[in-house]
Amino acid sequence: MYRILRAGNRGRNCIAKWRHFGRDCTTSTVSKEALDRYHPGVTLHGYQVERVEEVPELYLTAIKLSHLQTGAEHLHIARDDSNNVFSVGFRTTPMDDTGVSHILEHTVLCGSHRYPCRDPFFKMLNRSLSTFMNAWTASDYTMYPFSTQNGKDFQNLLSVYLDAVFFPNLDKLDFLQEGWRLEHGATEDRASPITFKGVVFNEMKGAMSSAAQLYAVGCQNRLLPSHTYSYNSGGDPIAILDLTHQQLKDFHASHYHPSNARFFTYGDQPLDAHLQLINESALEHFQRIDSDTDIPDETVWTEKRSAAITCPPDTMAPDPDKQTTVSVSYLLPRITKVDESFEVSLLASLLISGPTSPFYEALLDANIGSDYSPVCGYDGSTRDASFSIGLQGIHQDDEERVRGIIQETLNKVVREGFEADRIEAVLHSVELAQRHQSTTFGIQIISSLMPMWNQDGDPISSLQLDRLVASFKRKLAENPRYLQDLVQRYFIDNNHQLWLEMSPDSEYTPKQEKEEAAKLEERLRELTNDDKEQVYQTGLQLADAQNQEADISCLPTVTISDIDPKTKRTVIKTENLSGSYVQLHEQPTNGVTYFRGVSPLGALDTDLLLYLPLFCNIVTQMGTDESNFREFAKQEELKTGGLSVSPHIVQNASSTDAYELGIVLGSHCLDRKLDDMMNLWQQIFNSVTLSDHDRLSTLIRMEASDLSNSVAFMGHAFAMRGAASAVSTVGKLSELTGGITQVNLMKQIAELEDLSEVISKLQRLSSLVLNRTDMRFCLNASPESMSAAVNALGQFIDQLPGAPASSKPSLDSAQAFITDEEFNPTSSQKHFRIPFPVNYVSMATTAVPYKHGDFPKLMVLARLLSSKFLHKEIREKGGAYGSGASIGTDGTFKFYSYRLIHP
Repeated sequence: MYRILRAGNRGRNCIAKWRHFGRDCTTSTVSKEALDRYHPGVTLHGYQVERVEEVPELYLTAIKLSHLQTGAEHLHIARDDSNNVFSVGFRTTPMDDTGVSHILEHTVLCGSHRYPCRDPFFKMLNRSLSTFMNAWTASDYTMYPFSTQNGKDFQNLLSVYLDAVFFPNLDKLDFLQEGWRLEHGATEDRASPITFKGVVFNEMKGAMSSAAQLYAVGCQNRLLPSHTYSYNSGGDPIAILDLTHQQLKDFHASHYHPSNARFFTYGDQPLDAHLQLINESALEHFQRIDSDTDIPDETVWTEKRSAAITCPPDTMAPDPDKQTTVSVSYLLPRITKVDESFEVSLLASLLISGPTSPFYEALLDANIGSDYSPVCGYDGSTRDASFSIGLQGIHQDDEERVRGIIQETLNKVVREGFEADRIEAVLHSVELAQRHQSTTFGIQIISSLMPMWNQDGDPISSLQLDRLVASFKRKLAENPRYLQDLVQRYFIDNNHQLWLEMSPDSEYTPKQEKEEAAKLEERLRELTNDDKEQVYQTGLQLADAQNQEADISCLPTVTISDIDPKTKRTVIKTENLSGSYVQLHEQPTNGVTYFRGVSPLGALDTDLLLYLPLFCNIVTQMGTDESNFREFAKQEELKTGGLSVSPHIVQNASSTDAYELGIVLGSHCLDRKLDDMMNLWQQIFNSVTLSDHDRLSTLIRMEASDLSNSVAFMGHAFAMRGAASAVSTVGKLSELTGGITQVNLMKQIAELEDLSEVISKLQRLSSLVLNRTDMRFCLNASPESMSAAVNALGQFIDQLPGAPASSKPSLDSAQAFITDEEFNPTSSQKHFRIPFPVNYVSMATTAVPYKHGDFPKLMVLARLLSSKFLHKEIREKGGAYGSGASIGTDGTFKFYSYRLIHP
C-alpha cells in the first residue's frame, strides 16, 4: 500500500498525531509491572535497555532498547490492552521514480526462506485471528504492522513477518507479478498483443490519475527537492517500467537490515518473549552495518518559488471552468523537534480548522473555490515538516486573488492574534482525544510515531502530552504574542515557501497514454525473436505458478485449543425515558460520555430521499436561532468532540424486504460538559436555521468536491452500491444516498445559483426527522457518571418537539421498519464512465438477512472466496490492486475488484 496524501480537508487532521492517543481510566497493572521490572542497563536476549519512562496520562510505560549486535532499535509500550501490536519499519530512501521501495514492500510478502509458499501474507489471513494486518510505503519509510488479541497468533504472525522482511525469496516471477512485466494480453495466445502488466503498475496508474494525489506528490517533490522527497516513492507508472529485478534485490540488501530497522511492540503480553523470538528468528544472524540511509538537511531557500503542474480535467466537477488549485507551502522545523512540532500543529489547527478559523472565513466563506487545497494544514510525515494552505475548484483568473487573501490573512493574524476561546477549544480537543477510547490504540500510536522515530527522533517524548501542553501554556502565559510570533517566524518571514498552481489539461490523459504506448513500442523494438519467445514462456511460467495449489503446511496456524472458549459479553441495560427506548452501557470511559440517537423517518419519496445526505451534512453547520453558525461551531469545539449526523438505512435482521430509514446522531464529551453537549443538540432540534443561502452554498460546494474526489479512491464502493441497487431495497436506497447518483446530484446542486428549492426540501426533511417521535437512544458512560447522563438525556427528550411516543420495551418494538412493495429485484448491467485509466467492477446477488442461519456461513464463504480464489484470479493473474467478496446487512452478496486495467 502506498501513502503520501495525508492532510485532511478543512484542517480536521492538523493535530491528528496527538489526537490518536486514547487511554484507560484505571491504573495499568501491566505498565506498573514493566516499570518495576525493567531498568536502564539491563541486558536480555541480545538487547540492552536504554530508557524506561512511565507516561501516566496514557497509563503506559515506554521501554526503549537497542540490540547490541546489530544496533536495531526497539520500543515497547506496556499497557493493559489485549490487542497486542507488532511493527517493524525501515528507512527507505529511493533516489528515482521507479517505485522500488513500494514494489519491494509487495514482493517481500510473496514468500520467504522459512515460508516458501506463494503469498504467505495473504495465506495467513485464513490461519490467524488478527485484528489488523497490513504493510505500507511512505515517502521515507516502509513498515509492516499487525495486531491480534491471541498470544499464539502473535507468535505465529511475528515469525512470518520477520522471515518475510529479513529473508525474502524475492523470486523473479514475484517481481514480475507485483511490479511490472511484458506479457501477451491473452497469456496463452501468441497472436495477442504484448502489453504492460503488474499489480503496483496498475495501482499507481490509478493513484496518479487522481488530481488530489498528483497535487500532493507534485507539492512534496518541489518543496523538498534535494533528496529522496523529490521522487515518487510509490512509483511513477512510466518510471516503474525501468526497474529491474536486480535493482530490487540491491535495494533490499541496502535498506532491509536490522541496523536500519525500528521494532515496535505494544500491549499486555510479556516483552521478554517478543525479544527472544525476534533475536533468535532474525537479529542474531546479522552484524551491525552502516546503513547509509540518512537524509541530509534540505537547503533552505533564500527566495520564494513558484511552480505550475497540470492534471486531467474532472468531468464530475460542478463547474468545468473552475478546476484550478493553488496553495502555498512553508518549510517548517524538523519533526524531531517535538515541542516545536506540537506547537505548530496547534497553530495550524487555529489557522484553518472550523468556521471560526481565519482561513476558513477568508477563503472558504469567500465562495471563490470549492474547498481547501488537497494538501492543507500541518504535515509531519517528512523529515522537515510543512504547512500548506490554498484553495481548489477556483477559476484560473482568481489565482492572484487567492494569493493576496492568504498573505493578508497571515498579516491580520499577526496584528490581532487569536481569541482566547479558540485556543481553549484546540487544547480541549487534545484533552478529549487523550481520554477518548480506541480499540486500535497500538496501531495508531506506531503510525503516529514512525515518521519522527524514523528520523532518529525520540518517540517517547511525543507520548508525553501533559508536558507538551504545559510547556505550550507556559510560553503563552509568558508571552501573550507567542502564537503571533510563530506566524511571523514560520510563515511571513520564511522564504522557503512554494506557491504551486495546478490546472486541468484536456491533453493530459492522451499524453500519458501516448507516453506509455511509446514506451511499449520502444521495448518491443528492442526484443529479438528469442526475447519474444522468452516473454511468452515467462508468461506461461507465471500463470503456471499462479495456478499451482500452494502447499501451506509450512505456515503456522491457530488451533481451537489456542482460543479462549469464554466469550466476553457486554452488559446492556435498557430504560424507558418519556416513552423513548434507551440502551445504557456502563464502561470505563475515562471521564467521557458517548451519546447516540436514531430518528426514524418512515417511507420517503425518492425526490426527498436524495437530499437526506445533504441534510445530514449541513444540519449541524448552519447555526440556530440562538447562535449563528460561527458561534455554534465555537461552542461545539469548546464543549464536545463534534456533533455528527448521517443517514440511517438498515435492513430488518429477519427479512430482506423490510428496512428502517432515518438519521443517526452521535457525539461525545467530557463528563463535566454533558449538559452543554445536550444543549447544543436541543438547539438543533428546536431552532436550526436552514435558510442562510451563502452558508448553504459554501457547504454544498465543499460536499460536492469531497464526493467527486472520493471516486478515485473509493471507486469499488461506488461500484458495489450500484450493483446492489438492482437486487436489494436497502441497496437501492444506499446507492441513491451514497452512490454515483448522489455524486451527480451534488454536482447539479452545486451549479445552481438559486437554492430556494433546495432549502425548501431541507426544511421539509427537518420537520419530518427533528422530533421525538419513535426516537431511541444509547448512552455509554462510566458507572459513576451514568446516573447524571440518564438525567441529562431525560431532560433533553422532554424538550424535543413532537408528541411522546408510546412506551417501547425492547429494541424490536422501538425500530420502525417499512417495506417497499413496488421494488422487484432485477438482473441488470450498469456502466458509469469515470475519468481514470483504471476500472472498478462489482457484481451483486440477493442473499439472506442477518438472522438467517446461512448468514454466518456466507460470511465464511466470502472470506474464503476473497483469499483463496479472487486474490489469485483477479490480483495475481489480472493485476488488480485489490479484490474481494462480502456479505452485508443490505441483503446482498457482492464481489468487487479495485483498480483493474482490463475488467
